[in-house]
Amino acid sequence: MKVFLDQDKCIGSGQCVLSAPEVFDQRDDDGIAVLLEQPDAEAEESTREAARICPALAITVAE
Repeated sequence: MKVFLDQDKCIGSGQCVLSAPEVFDQRDDDGIAVLLEQPDAEAEESTREAARICPALAITVAE
């Protein structure tokens, strides 16, 4: 699994951080999401959920 985050699309809702805090965080200055690391096997499901619920569709998961 490989995760891509398009920061230009991100609106800073924070749903990804709530779903997968081990994979995503938000910048302090503007709230835009950042990808901390690629998910390990334990974080794959929560990362897929983050991509599903992202209101800006800024997260892409490739298998």
